[in-house]
Amino acid sequence: MYIERLQLANFKNYDELDVTFSNNVNCLVGNNGVGKTNLLDALYYLSFCKSYFNPVDSQNIRTGADFFAIHGHYCMEDGADKETVAVSCTLQRGQSKKIKFNKKVMATFSEHIGRLPLVIVTPSDQSLILGGSDVRRKFVDGIISQVDKSYLQMVLSYQKALEQRNRLLKQFYENRFFEEETISIWDEQLVRYGEPIVNSRRQFLAEFMPLFEEYYSLIHIDAPKNEHPSIRYETQFEPDGISMEEQLKEAYRRDAQVQYTTVGPHKDDLEFGIGDFAAKRFGSQGQQKTFLLALKLAQFEYIRAHVGTNPILLLDDIFDKLDMLRVSQLVMLVGSDRFGQVFITDTQEGRVESIFKQTPNMPHRIFKVEGGAVNLL
Repeated sequence: MYIERLQLANFKNYDELDVTFSNNVNCLVGNNGVGKTNLLDALYYLSFCKSYFNPVDSQNIRTGADFFAIHGHYCMEDGADKETVAVSCTLQRGQSKKIKFNKKVMATFSEHIGRLPLVIVTPSDQSLILGGSDVRRKFVDGIISQVDKSYLQMVLSYQKALEQRNRLLKQFYENRFFEEETISIWDEQLVRYGEPIVNSRRQFLAEFMPLFEEYYSLIHIDAPKNEHPSIRYETQFEPDGISMEEQLKEAYRRDAQVQYTTVGPHKDDLEFGIGDFAAKRFGSQGQQKTFLLALKLAQFEYIRAHVGTNPILLLDDIFDKLDMLRVSQLVMLVGSDRFGQVFITDTQEGRVESIFKQTPNMPHRIFKVEGGAVNLL
């Protein structure tokens, strides 16, 4: 699968745009602030029905305009058979956002998630390592949801039950009473959806770890032997431990005092390590960047293995903090046959041209982004 043509109207800094891409590597070069990242965000919209960078949809409408429109024409390959599909995301101020797949309006956004698999890597992803546990849970849930729609529904249902239980706890606190029979209704919902979520996350990590370790070694080919990366799943629920139902009951007094639910998969986390140390505290900028890239490329590999097609890969300004050896290794890797369509942004045109001179047989296109225009070099 790959996108052949992208059309924009009033999206962020773009008035109108119509551009055709290579089905291999596409490089977008230009100064900061010219709209390279906005192009990647348009592609993200078409896959996930939302922006990766700004959750307020109306703020992505071009200043002075009343709407934005993103149209993508995709080639879907199944062996020797090819099919072109049209996908669009539109928003009119004051109205609901619409997603169309071959002119059919999606009834729910979750219905569309997973149809156009995509992986994005940006500088803001550093929060995966440095940020809170919610960022890492979202990372895991996002990967699994792209390959398993039932998991996405479980997460949404769990979140709704959690919100209801927390609202009830606040009411109990304000009214100075606690009714176990009422809150047990929401306990049942949390257990119903929460236990499968934990099991799915545990199974995911078992499959994900070998992929992650492989990509870390491929990117950091000169890594010392003691620089072994690790990911540990931290959860309150061990296979032979106290059940979620029992832990929820044991936490009644504490939950009533703090007015929110302290037990459940919404408290899970991933602990990232490099060697014997936590990547968050002791990893260098280069090590953290390599760790992050390995996470994202393993995400690509995991999704491809489960959906049977190559996701589109977006690499936004990822060369910073990497030496040229790792930069060249990364470009050669994503430009190989194991990957599909790739988009790379960079501020240094000369660096991009230098890299491709070293790999003259790699199909690619370089686009100059400037003044709301995108031109092929």
